[in-house]
Amino acid sequence: MSVWNLTRRNMLALAAAALVSGGAVGSATAQETIKVGVLHSLSGTMAISETTLKDVMLMLIEEQNRKGGLLGKKLEAVVVDPASNWPLFAEKARELISNEKVAAVFGCWTSVSRKSVLPVFKELNSILFYPVQYEGEESERNVFYTGAAPNQQAIPAVDYLAKEENVERWVLAGTDYVYPRTTNKILEAYLKSKGVKSEDIMINYTPFGHSDWQTIVADIKKFGSAGKKTAVVSTINGDANVPFYKELANQGVKATDIPVVAFSVGEEELAGIDTKPLVGHLAAWNYFQSIDNADNKAFIEKWKAFTKNDKRVTNDPMEAHVVGFNMWVKAVEKAGTTDPDKVIDAIVGVQVPNLTGGVSEMLPNHHITKPVFIGEIKDDGQFDVVWETEGLVPGDAWSKFLDGSKDLIADWKTLKCGNYNTVTRKCGA
Repeated sequence: MSVWNLTRRNMLALAAAALVSGGAVGSATAQETIKVGVLHSLSGTMAISETTLKDVMLMLIEEQNRKGGLLGKKLEAVVVDPASNWPLFAEKARELISNEKVAAVFGCWTSVSRKSVLPVFKELNSILFYPVQYEGEESERNVFYTGAAPNQQAIPAVDYLAKEENVERWVLAGTDYVYPRTTNKILEAYLKSKGVKSEDIMINYTPFGHSDWQTIVADIKKFGSAGKKTAVVSTINGDANVPFYKELANQGVKATDIPVVAFSVGEEELAGIDTKPLVGHLAAWNYFQSIDNADNKAFIEKWKAFTKNDKRVTNDPMEAHVVGFNMWVKAVEKAGTTDPDKVIDAIVGVQVPNLTGGVSEMLPNHHITKPVFIGEIKDDGQFDVVWETEGLVPGDAWSKFLDGSKDLIADWKTLKCGNYNTVTRKCGA
């Protein structure tokens, strides 16, 4: 039939067929990739810590694609910026899951951002890999906690200070949100269980981005002048750390006098700042760039090549993303699908190498096994490891030192419950 003899009905039918065909092609194209959500602040007060986590996720996805992708498909990163705005985290998470149809999300830093997105992941039944140390007291079916629980960071740090530094007085200083408050509640109960008196514990909170530390440091200095060895246990987050350490130096507070052990200061936070005021102070993590083994050296080389910058550093939350991403890949391969329900079931028991020479395992409580290290800050912004656990420590979802949680366990494999009461033998709400 000549094109000139087409009736209007013929033309409409062909147009409709073309649209259907085009839609099918578009759908097939969309299905050729597996989308991975990246939910980290690239602006605002937490960008100093989170931007590098976005970068490492891009590196891991690129590396996996060079290996052939996953289930025969390429991985595609979908990056959003929640801008250190906690409600915006929930909005961006919904966008990733509902609009972008991501198979899993890797993201958040602060606990308030994680708490913000939890209802979204539960409602839409998606998966979040959370890579940062946190306060515990939580185990959600849709979340995998690859950062440290308090028994994998805070409590070992206090034990180290008490045993190795003979610390008797404690300043618990933190940013004013859920992670520092809950962690310090646990630490206060733990210290008192060890015989520390209330008058030997000072607790202080400051807002995000706090910059005027003169009065607080003066109070710490006064608290430490009572004739007992004093230390600061710091859950200060983000860019407030820079003026805090500067003020310690300004007032002559040395690490030999009142050491600070930080839970949120790593290599990335130290990069590009004057580290002289911090030398000798401590940090507790599950990974340091300075750890000397073949796997870590290879990872550092890949990271510097990917960023095209020999000065870029690695840090603990990056390693948590490495472990979490590789666990997700292994679970998807095991399940033969990215379906969240099947991946959630498949990932428990999955083991992958970490970067410190061991093998980490995903536990039924959705936490992982990790080593613990105490590092002393050096003038080059790296850490000299001064103490480590003998082996890997299983993460506890619930603290044994709080009355409301000491009887709780989490088990998503057998009990299918995140807060099972071992006394009442019932799953909580």
